Amino acid sequence: MNRILLFAGLQEKAGQESIDLEAAGKTVEEIKQEVGQQYQLERLHEAMTAVNEEYAANDYKVADGDVIAFIPPVSGG
Repeated sequence: MNRILLFAGLQEKAGQESIDLEAAGKTVEEIKQEVGQQYQLERLHEAMTAVNEEYAANDYKVADGDVIAFIPPVSGG
């Protein structure tokens, strides 16, 4: 089992700060697609991803127990 952490606007849109998901063996990109469709997060593909507090590329394969964080781009000034 894996924990997916959502931040900022992603958290607001999904209505929760974390999701538990069986994601072992999937790539970050596959997880983004699955979570994006399930929670209607159309812009999830733009988010930076961290796995176990280290930035990870979209082709990174997730292991059982990994914690994945999706961090959307920040704007403002």
